Formats: sequence, C-alpha cells, structure tokens
Amino acid sequence: MNTYERMTNLGITLPIAPPSPGPFLGAIRVGNQVVVSGQVPLINDAVMTVGLVGDSVSIEEGQKNARIAILNALAQVETLVGDITKIKQFVRLAGYVAATPDFTQHGKVIDGASELLRDIFPDRWEHARIAIGVSSLPRGVPVEIELTLIVDDDQ
Repeated sequence: MNTYERMTNLGITLPIAPPSPGPFLGAIRVGNQVVVSGQVPLINDAVMTVGLVGDSVSIEEGQKNARIAILNALAQVETLVGDITKIKQFVRLAGYVAATPDFTQHGKVIDGASELLRDIFPDRWEHARIAIGVSSLPRGVPVEIELTLIVDDDQ
C-alpha cells in the first residue's frame, strides 16, 4: 500500500500548501534534504484554534492542531518535490507550543504530529524531535511545526 492509499484508508487528505506569510519559502530543498518552514494549524487559510495550551486550549486540542500543522508541512513537501512518496526518512521535527508558564507537557502536544507521521509512514516515520514551550506564536495559534527530511527521487 502506498502512502496516498494509506492516507485514504485513514480518512486523511493533504491540504493545499498554505502560502508563505512573509518573504521566505514554505520549504526549500538542498540536495536530497528538505527543510519545511514553520507551519501553523490552518484549514483553508483560516486559523484552526487560538489560545494557550494550559489555559483555553486543552492538550487534546493542541494535539489536533499539531496534526493539522504536520499535514500542512507535508503539503509543502508535496508542492516542492511533487509527491510525498519520495520521502525517504524524516530527520527532525521541531514543535513549538504556546502555553501558560506553568504548563509542562509540551511533548504530549507534539505527540499529535509524531503519531500522525507514524500512521502515514509506518516504515520510515522515526525522527529526532524537540518540543519547546513559548509565550506566543504567529496568529495566536497554539502550535507550530518545523520539519526536516530526506527525499529520494528514485521512488
């Protein structure tokens, strides 16, 4: 079963890659390495959720936002290389969580993105990861995801 068939079975479709909100690219390729700029949880160019995890946003809502952000990151990859089946290996997922000062479960929020990668790419989802708590993120969103991966043009 290829990646797109697996996504269909999971009831997932990639969105259209959101346009960059500033003077930078949504993703850039250097050799076989792709770096995706920070992606926020946008659905049809609209912010999914605003607020801080630990206040108006629950851990579960944060996880849902992380899943939407990682899908936007994969959409950036698809736009750049033409096909996400070319993804050979994930290298690093950086997750930023806008949270209250006393919130300490940032990793649990970013698990939403990591688990979705595992579901979509069960044979190559492994990645290094960092989950960082911040006081705010662009557009007031609770989560931002950055992704680095390797692609293989022979696939």
